[in-house]
Amino acid sequence: IVLPMAWFDRRALAGLKRADWIEALKLSAVGNILYYTCLASALQRAGGPLPTMIIGTLPVVISIAANLRDAKRDGHLPWRQLLPALTLISAGIFSVNQVEQSAFDDRDLWRYGSGAVLAMAAVACWTWYPLRNADWLRAHGDRNARIWANAQGLMTLPLALIGYGAIWAYDTYTAAVFAMPFGPRPAFFIGLMLAIGFFASWAGTWCWNEAGKRLPSALAGQLIVFETLAALAYNYLLRQQWPETLTLVGVALLIAGVFTAARIRPVIS
Repeated sequence: IVLPMAWFDRRALAGLKRADWIEALKLSAVGNILYYTCLASALQRAGGPLPTMIIGTLPVVISIAANLRDAKRDGHLPWRQLLPALTLISAGIFSVNQVEQSAFDDRDLWRYGSGAVLAMAAVACWTWYPLRNADWLRAHGDRNARIWANAQGLMTLPLALIGYGAIWAYDTYTAAVFAMPFGPRPAFFIGLMLAIGFFASWAGTWCWNEAGKRLPSALAGQLIVFETLAALAYNYLLRQQWPETLTLVGVALLIAGVFTAARIRPVIS
């Protein structure tokens, strides 16, 4: 996905220094490879409800971390004003996931427990990533957000190839049932990977970079609630079901929390 875009922006990319490429490599390793590995593994081991509930805490975790860490740079969001918004978001996340959590099956506690640990690791990855990414963007305000997305995409490629090769070798050694390189339905697999690569990785990173340049990290973190809302919409479309009443209440609380937070003005000390 990123190679033709990087070729188009090759002059701007050539202006990046060695330290910038190292930073892009770190961000790619944590925000793309490690995060998605932990998330996918958590979903495989614990199913949808438990990882969804844990990942859904990201808006609160990022907002608190950013307010503690980036107050000097972005301004401090007063805790007394921020608390109602965080309370609404937390209540919304709890309500949204309470319906799914009712399907929790504790027959294999080790499997569910390891899934929970992996989901928490994914939260740690995506708490570190936006804060560290914002550091670079603020320090390089003259850089185009698309260029930085392309740089991270280029650094993701070798890591993904190494990982893909390692999995292929392991599957060959263990005679795994997954038909490498593209599975039993190659056209579906390739199409799905292209869609995820473009929308979830490249376009998502570009949009996040643009937001990171314009918004305090504490506020940008809360806007991740729309990831939860989008996931819910896709989920119910896939199920061909209408959301339960408690789910709709949770959605309303999430939106109310974001709009409450958006009205808070940072205090520059």
